[in-house]
Amino acid sequence: MNETVIVVTGAAPLHEDAVAEVPHDAIVLAADGALDHALAAGLTPAGLVGDLDSVSPEGLAWAQHHATIAQHDPDKDHTDTELALQVAADFAPRRLILLSGGGDRLDHSLAAIGALGHPSLTSIPEIDGWWGDQRFHVLHGPGTLGLEVEAGAVVSLLATHGEAGGVTITGVRWPLDDADLPALVGHGVSNEVVDEHVQIRLHRGVLTIFVHRSLPR
Repeated sequence: MNETVIVVTGAAPLHEDAVAEVPHDAIVLAADGALDHALAAGLTPAGLVGDLDSVSPEGLAWAQHHATIAQHDPDKDHTDTELALQVAADFAPRRLILLSGGGDRLDHSLAAIGALGHPSLTSIPEIDGWWGDQRFHVLHGPGTLGLEVEAGAVVSLLATHGEAGGVTITGVRWPLDDADLPALVGHGVSNEVVDEHVQIRLHRGVLTIFVHRSLPR
């Protein structure tokens, strides 16, 4: 199985905490104009994917000499992020990380995170990401996820891809046991961590797990 694959997307610079988490041997792919943010952060993408309508002339010139370019027609049915994730899935990685500095349109942001729930990614053991300085994980069911999180942090569970069935979480103030979460309801949001070992189990569907460093006031 391959190493980690990073897909860089979004309209804003990458947060330093996100960049610091990138393994040194990871394969990095950039979705169109996010190539410029990747280079500015010190990353060296191996691939550039998209219709290339937002990458800078300087970034494109760099990619022409240092990366594989997969250019798509602007009249396409998929976003550049979705196209980059399709390339990432072909590597059959053990881990897939989506990095974004944020700063994008809300519809683009939702579509990018939503793309991590695509069935083609189900076989990837670990999927996580950064949106600005916000850490999140995506769990395809049936599956389990263990998190090492400091007490007082906050974990939010959202069924961002339709109903998530059989959701269990322990190590938090309000545990769930085999609960069904309808799409985008707040029942699993803002759960305070009381045990550093948080365990999450999902029977069916896709669950997005957001980790906040401390309880919002």
